[in-house]
Amino acid sequence: MGRGRAKAKQTKVARELKYSVPTTDFDSLQRELAGGSSSSHRSGPLADPLSDRDGYAREDDDDDWR
Repeated sequence: MGRGRAKAKQTKVARELKYSVPTTDFDSLQRELAGGSSSSHRSGPLADPLSDRDGYAREDDDDDWR
């Protein structure tokens, strides 16, 4: 019991998301996509987590723990 208000809130939010019309700034998107090649090498939190940033090769098939 007591779930009615929470379920109603979830239903309301889901309905708003389903039927809302998002406004997209296409000019800003075009500028971002045409940003150039200077940002081709990422080094921030969005960088590839599997990359060899530390100088050590990642060995996924290593079974030394057995």
